[in-house]
Amino acid sequence: MADNTDKDDVTGVDTTGHDWDGIKELNNPLPRWWLWTFYATVVWGIGYTIAFPAWPLINSATSGLLGYSTRAEVAEEIAAVDARNAEVSARLASADLSTLAPDDPAYRYGVAGGASVFLASCSQCHGSGAAGAVGYPNLLDDDWLWGGSLEEIEYTVRYGIRNEAEPDARWSEMPAYGDIFEEEEIAATAEYVLSISGQEYDAALAEQGSALFQESCAACHGAAGEGIREQGAPRLTDAIWLYGGDRETITETITNARFGVMPPFGQRLDEAEIKAVTLYLHQLGGGE
Repeated sequence: MADNTDKDDVTGVDTTGHDWDGIKELNNPLPRWWLWTFYATVVWGIGYTIAFPAWPLINSATSGLLGYSTRAEVAEEIAAVDARNAEVSARLASADLSTLAPDDPAYRYGVAGGASVFLASCSQCHGSGAAGAVGYPNLLDDDWLWGGSLEEIEYTVRYGIRNEAEPDARWSEMPAYGDIFEEEEIAATAEYVLSISGQEYDAALAEQGSALFQESCAACHGAAGEGIREQGAPRLTDAIWLYGGDRETITETITNARFGVMPPFGQRLDEAEIKAVTLYLHQLGGGE
């Protein structure tokens, strides 16, 4: 191969002999120290992939000769924390929550731990601040469908609502009155609900709806629409609505009903975690 190198007139550096449309490449090799550093990193990388987990496989990754695992480290740290908290956790698990004073270490441990349990397991529906969303109850007020005492909150957390996984789940079901009432009757009932909740309403329609409400709705919601907690039937006389309290939404609810489901956390959380999240929810301000 012919030697086509020459010196660059500007820099005085030899060229490599490569020429692209009159543009020549200067022969500026990398410093030796840089090359040896690069070779060292290659050797280090090969050694690292042999010693530590590195290469992804179909279902896992190579474990490496050292068998190091960040998951194992985290598991050890969690186990160490659990061991330190074992005594107070056991006390919380066996405690009658109604007897725990706010200055009791088990109470403070429960509230702090319950906040973590809530964020991990409940905030996806009820929001990080427990303020709820459409179809998911606000846990900061006193309008509890099934009651807001410590005992009632614990039961709801443990068994859930209207799920098929737990036979002791709280259960109630509103009929879809679109299959029972005529359209005019639904409209009249909606006007009556608007009237008892303090909103603008059509008086003539509300009067017709009053009789329909007493006949078909009062058994669950109460004669005055005050709700019946034991049945999970909401109060209709205030401004707190789970799905919305405007005319259109109330009509939709009467026509097609609602059927919110909550999973049973007694199958996911241990006893201490259930009681911890119960304490946390109760002390937020809405629990009674």
